Amino acid sequence: MKRGIHSLFILILLGLMLPFLGCKEKEHHALISTEYGDITIVLYNSTPKHRDNFIKLAKSGFYDSLLFHRVINNFMIQGGDPTSKKAPDGELLGSGGPGYEIPAEIGAPHLRGALAAARLPSNDKRSSGSQFYIVTGAKQNETELKYYQDQKKITYNQAQLNAYMNLGGYPSLDMEYTVFGEVVSGMEIVDKISQEPKDAHDRPLKNIRMTIKMID
Repeated sequence: MKRGIHSLFILILLGLMLPFLGCKEKEHHALISTEYGDITIVLYNSTPKHRDNFIKLAKSGFYDSLLFHRVINNFMIQGGDPTSKKAPDGELLGSGGPGYEIPAEIGAPHLRGALAAARLPSNDKRSSGSQFYIVTGAKQNETELKYYQDQKKITYNQAQLNAYMNLGGYPSLDMEYTVFGEVVSGMEIVDKISQEPKDAHDRPLKNIRMTIKMID
């Protein structure tokens, strides 16, 4: 009995010490495959509800054969509407989901390559259960960034300021939508999709289907 209590104490102690020993929480990566090429994303551990939901849907095959149904150059590409799987050409998309929403986990900025959750208008900014977008955006200047900081009462750190100015993003969405990951490779594929010809509702004239699988 004493040995069991001693072992339990050691396990608890190790659990408390792990953050101080430099042990990092496991990162989860997913591969979004399209006919244009592959996009690799990492999911943030700081947004566990969105991370776990995305992993669950990806592993179940939920996203396979869905469309990137909304694309806007210098802004973003959006997908994850389950009704897009069998939608006829020209049909307005963007209202479908898995039948639930996710509580907001807002914090990370909309830098170029950010993976964020779409949502319907709501006071608590709950996310769609499945729809997501990847930011392309445009480079920002100091005046623009100061405006958004003042307007939204947020403070970007120096790395975020540098990223917005040198790489780009879409800061007007900060503090409005949950960013829960980012692209680690394949942004050229995102750019290519964002530049596809589209209709008046920003749906590509050519169907751009995806498959998503977890790779670790």
